[in-house]
Amino acid sequence: MEPQLLHDVTDAVATVVVHHPAKRNAMTAAMWRALPPLLDGLAADPDVRALVLTGSGATFCAGADISTLRDSPREAQRLAGRAEEALAAFPKPTLAAVRGYCVGGGAQLAAACDLRFAEAGALFGVTPAKLGIVYPASSTRRLVSLVGPATAKYLLFSGELIDAERALRTGLVDEVLPEGELAKRITEFTRILTARSQLTQAAAKEFADGRTDRDAHWAEQAHASDDTAEGVTAFLERRTPRFTWSVR
Repeated sequence: MEPQLLHDVTDAVATVVVHHPAKRNAMTAAMWRALPPLLDGLAADPDVRALVLTGSGATFCAGADISTLRDSPREAQRLAGRAEEALAAFPKPTLAAVRGYCVGGGAQLAAACDLRFAEAGALFGVTPAKLGIVYPASSTRRLVSLVGPATAKYLLFSGELIDAERALRTGLVDEVLPEGELAKRITEFTRILTARSQLTQAAAKEFADGRTDRDAHWAEQAHASDDTAEGVTAFLERRTPRFTWSVR
Protein backbone atom coordinates (compact mmCIF):
# COMPACT_ATOMS: atom_id res chain seq x y z
CA MET A 1 0.00 0.00 0.00
CA GLU A 2 1.28 3.46 -0.92
CA PRO A 3 2.08 5.98 1.83
CA GLN A 4 -1.21 7.66 2.64
CA LEU A 5 -3.62 8.91 5.27
CA LEU A 6 -6.34 6.39 6.07
CA HIS A 7 -9.55 7.39 7.78
CA ASP A 8 -12.92 6.14 8.91
CA VAL A 9 -15.81 7.31 11.08
CA THR A 10 -17.25 5.00 13.74
CA ASP A 11 -19.58 5.92 16.59
CA ALA A 12 -19.16 9.67 15.91
CA VAL A 13 -15.35 9.43 16.08
CA ALA A 14 -13.18 10.05 13.02
CA THR A 15 -9.88 8.17 13.08
CA VAL A 16 -7.07 9.36 10.83
CA VAL A 17 -4.15 6.94 10.47
CA VAL A 18 -0.71 7.94 9.20
CA HIS A 19 0.26 4.96 7.06
CA HIS A 20 3.83 4.70 5.79
CA PRO A 21 5.21 1.65 7.66
CA ALA A 22 8.31 1.32 5.48
CA LYS A 23 9.59 4.58 6.99
CA ARG A 24 8.02 4.50 10.47
CA ASN A 25 5.03 6.46 9.18
CA ALA A 26 7.12 9.41 8.01
CA MET A 27 4.97 12.02 6.25
CA THR A 28 5.57 12.48 2.54
CA ALA A 29 4.81 15.75 0.76
CA ALA A 30 1.64 14.19 -0.63
CA MET A 31 0.52 13.19 2.85
CA TRP A 32 1.15 16.68 4.27
CA ARG A 33 -0.77 18.10 1.33
CA ALA A 34 -3.69 15.71 1.82
CA LEU A 35 -4.26 16.40 5.52
CA PRO A 36 -5.93 19.85 5.41
CA PRO A 37 -8.68 18.92 2.91
CA LEU A 38 -9.26 15.64 4.75
CA LEU A 39 -9.74 17.56 8.00
CA ASP A 40 -12.04 20.06 6.29
CA GLY A 41 -14.30 17.24 5.16
CA LEU A 42 -14.38 15.61 8.58
CA ALA A 43 -15.05 18.94 10.29
CA ALA A 44 -18.06 19.49 8.03
CA ASP A 45 -19.45 16.00 8.69
CA PRO A 46 -22.26 16.31 11.27
CA ASP A 47 -21.72 12.68 12.26
CA VAL A 48 -18.20 13.48 13.51
CA ARG A 49 -17.97 14.70 17.10
CA ALA A 50 -14.30 13.96 17.83
CA LEU A 51 -11.13 13.03 15.94
CA VAL A 52 -8.30 10.63 16.77
CA LEU A 53 -4.95 10.86 15.00
CA THR A 54 -2.67 7.83 15.17
CA GLY A 55 -0.11 5.87 13.19
CA SER A 56 -0.32 2.42 11.68
CA GLY A 57 1.36 -0.42 13.53
CA ALA A 58 3.68 0.31 16.43
CA THR A 59 4.73 3.86 15.48
CA PHE A 60 2.89 7.17 15.56
CA CYS A 61 4.98 9.21 13.11
CA ALA A 62 8.74 9.53 12.77
CA GLY A 63 8.50 12.98 11.17
CA ALA A 64 8.84 14.11 7.60
CA ASP A 65 10.18 11.82 4.91
CA ILE A 66 13.72 13.21 4.65
CA SER A 67 13.77 12.71 0.87
CA THR A 68 11.14 15.44 0.59
CA LEU A 69 13.38 17.83 2.53
CA ARG A 70 16.24 17.13 0.14
CA ASP A 71 14.12 17.94 -2.91
CA SER A 72 12.53 21.13 -1.63
CA PRO A 73 13.05 21.91 2.07
CA ARG A 74 11.10 25.18 2.06
CA GLU A 75 8.11 23.62 0.34
CA ALA A 76 8.17 20.64 2.72
CA GLN A 77 8.21 22.99 5.72
CA ARG A 78 5.38 25.03 4.24
CA LEU A 79 3.24 21.94 3.70
CA ALA A 80 3.97 20.65 7.20
CA GLY A 81 3.06 24.02 8.68
CA ARG A 82 -0.24 24.14 6.82
CA ALA A 83 -1.13 20.64 7.95
CA GLU A 84 -0.25 21.44 11.56
CA GLU A 85 -2.36 24.61 11.56
CA ALA A 86 -5.29 22.79 9.95
CA LEU A 87 -5.18 20.20 12.71
CA ALA A 88 -4.93 22.85 15.43
CA ALA A 89 -7.94 24.66 13.92
CA PHE A 90 -10.13 21.54 13.75
CA PRO A 91 -13.30 22.71 15.55
CA LYS A 92 -14.02 19.49 17.45
CA PRO A 93 -11.94 17.70 20.11
CA THR A 94 -8.80 16.06 18.75
CA LEU A 95 -6.75 13.34 20.41
CA ALA A 96 -3.36 11.94 19.39
CA ALA A 97 -2.98 8.23 20.20
CA VAL A 98 0.77 7.67 20.33
CA ARG A 99 2.74 4.44 20.14
CA GLY A 100 6.44 4.19 19.44
CA TYR A 101 8.17 7.14 17.80
CA CYS A 102 6.56 10.58 17.83
CA VAL A 103 9.38 12.65 16.41
CA GLY A 104 9.91 15.78 14.32
CA GLY A 105 6.85 16.40 12.19
CA GLY A 106 5.07 13.70 14.15
CA ALA A 107 5.59 15.69 17.34
CA GLN A 108 4.28 18.77 15.51
CA LEU A 109 1.08 16.92 14.65
CA ALA A 110 0.68 15.52 18.17
CA ALA A 111 1.19 18.96 19.71
CA ALA A 112 -1.46 20.38 17.39
CA CYS A 113 -4.04 18.00 18.86
CA ASP A 114 -6.03 19.02 21.92
CA LEU A 115 -4.91 15.98 23.92
CA ARG A 116 -2.23 13.32 23.69
CA PHE A 117 -2.49 9.79 25.13
CA ALA A 118 0.60 7.61 24.84
CA GLU A 119 1.47 3.98 25.32
CA ALA A 120 4.33 3.20 27.69
CA GLY A 121 7.49 2.96 25.64
CA ALA A 122 6.61 5.84 23.32
CA LEU A 123 9.44 8.26 22.49
CA PHE A 124 9.07 11.96 21.74
CA GLY A 125 11.48 14.34 20.07
CA VAL A 126 11.51 17.76 18.42
CA THR A 127 14.45 17.45 16.09
CA PRO A 128 14.96 20.48 13.77
CA ALA A 129 18.41 21.14 15.30
CA LYS A 130 19.59 17.82 13.86
CA LEU A 131 18.74 19.05 10.36
CA GLY A 132 19.52 22.76 10.57
CA ILE A 133 15.82 23.66 10.26
CA VAL A 134 14.32 26.78 11.81
CA TYR A 135 11.27 25.58 13.75
CA PRO A 136 8.26 27.81 12.92
CA ALA A 137 7.28 30.46 15.45
CA SER A 138 3.73 29.13 15.70
CA SER A 139 4.99 25.60 16.36
CA THR A 140 7.43 26.86 18.98
CA ARG A 141 4.72 28.84 20.77
CA ARG A 142 2.44 25.78 20.74
CA LEU A 143 5.21 23.64 22.23
CA VAL A 144 5.96 26.26 24.90
CA SER A 145 2.27 26.42 25.83
CA LEU A 146 2.35 22.67 26.53
CA VAL A 147 5.68 22.14 28.27
CA GLY A 148 6.92 25.59 29.28
CA PRO A 149 9.91 27.51 27.93
CA ALA A 150 12.66 25.50 29.66
CA THR A 151 11.52 22.10 28.42
CA ALA A 152 10.75 23.52 24.97
CA LYS A 153 14.31 24.84 24.78
CA TYR A 154 15.69 21.49 25.97
CA LEU A 155 13.80 19.67 23.21
CA LEU A 156 14.55 22.22 20.48
CA PHE A 157 18.19 22.89 21.37
CA SER A 158 19.19 19.22 21.74
CA GLY A 159 16.83 17.25 19.53
CA GLU A 160 17.08 14.51 22.17
CA LEU A 161 14.27 11.98 22.62
CA ILE A 162 12.34 11.74 25.88
CA ASP A 163 10.26 8.82 27.09
CA ALA A 164 6.53 8.81 27.76
CA GLU A 165 6.92 9.23 31.53
CA ARG A 166 9.00 12.37 31.13
CA ALA A 167 6.59 13.63 28.49
CA LEU A 168 3.79 13.15 31.01
CA ARG A 169 5.67 15.06 33.72
CA THR A 170 6.36 18.00 31.41
CA GLY A 171 2.80 18.24 30.07
CA LEU A 172 3.55 17.05 26.56
CA VAL A 173 1.36 14.00 27.21
CA ASP A 174 -1.91 13.84 29.16
CA GLU A 175 -2.05 10.12 29.94
CA VAL A 176 0.34 7.18 29.66
CA LEU A 177 -1.21 3.73 29.32
CA PRO A 178 0.38 0.32 29.88
CA GLU A 179 1.31 -1.58 26.74
CA GLY A 180 -1.76 -3.02 25.07
CA GLU A 181 -4.27 -0.72 26.78
CA LEU A 182 -4.09 2.41 24.63
CA ALA A 183 -6.81 1.42 22.15
CA LYS A 184 -9.22 0.53 24.95
CA ARG A 185 -8.61 3.84 26.70
CA ILE A 186 -9.04 5.81 23.46
CA THR A 187 -12.40 4.11 22.84
CA GLU A 188 -13.48 4.77 26.41
CA PHE A 189 -12.43 8.42 26.42
CA THR A 190 -13.84 9.29 23.00
CA ARG A 191 -17.14 7.77 24.11
CA ILE A 192 -17.10 10.31 26.93
CA LEU A 193 -16.23 13.16 24.55
CA THR A 194 -19.00 12.36 22.10
CA ALA A 195 -21.58 12.29 24.89
CA ARG A 196 -20.76 15.81 26.03
CA SER A 197 -22.00 19.16 24.72
CA GLN A 198 -20.32 20.24 21.50
CA LEU A 199 -21.27 23.80 22.40
CA THR A 200 -19.23 23.66 25.60
CA GLN A 201 -16.34 21.93 23.84
CA ALA A 202 -16.19 24.32 20.90
CA ALA A 203 -16.28 27.42 23.11
CA ALA A 204 -13.73 25.98 25.55
CA LYS A 205 -11.40 25.08 22.68
CA GLU A 206 -11.43 28.63 21.32
CA PHE A 207 -10.96 30.22 24.75
CA ALA A 208 -8.15 27.83 25.70
CA ASP A 209 -6.43 28.62 22.40
CA GLY A 210 -6.51 32.34 23.15
CA ARG A 211 -9.66 33.52 21.35
CA THR A 212 -10.82 35.71 24.23
CA ASP A 213 -12.57 38.09 21.82
CA ARG A 214 -15.35 35.55 21.23
CA ASP A 215 -17.32 35.89 24.48
CA ALA A 216 -20.25 37.60 22.77
CA HIS A 217 -20.39 35.03 19.98
CA TRP A 218 -20.52 32.09 22.36
CA ALA A 219 -23.03 33.82 24.63
CA GLU A 220 -25.31 34.16 21.60
CA GLN A 221 -24.78 30.53 20.66
CA ALA A 222 -25.61 29.41 24.20
CA HIS A 223 -28.72 31.60 24.33
CA ALA A 224 -30.00 30.18 21.04
CA SER A 225 -29.19 26.58 21.99
CA ASP A 226 -31.24 24.11 23.99
CA ASP A 227 -28.12 22.45 25.40
CA THR A 228 -28.21 24.12 28.81
CA ALA A 229 -31.89 23.35 29.38
CA GLU A 230 -31.35 19.77 28.21
CA GLY A 231 -28.29 19.32 30.41
CA VAL A 232 -30.08 20.58 33.53
CA THR A 233 -33.21 18.54 32.80
CA ALA A 234 -31.21 15.39 32.15
CA PHE A 235 -29.28 15.88 35.39
CA LEU A 236 -32.49 16.27 37.39
CA GLU A 237 -34.06 13.26 35.65
CA ARG A 238 -30.87 11.22 36.13
CA ARG A 239 -30.55 10.35 32.47
CA THR A 240 -27.97 10.90 29.71
CA PRO A 241 -28.45 14.30 28.06
CA ARG A 242 -29.24 14.52 24.36
CA PHE A 243 -27.35 17.61 23.23
CA THR A 244 -28.31 18.97 19.83
CA TRP A 245 -25.98 21.92 19.15
CA SER A 246 -23.34 21.04 16.57
CA VAL A 247 -20.40 22.71 14.91
CA ARG A 248 -21.48 24.32 11.66
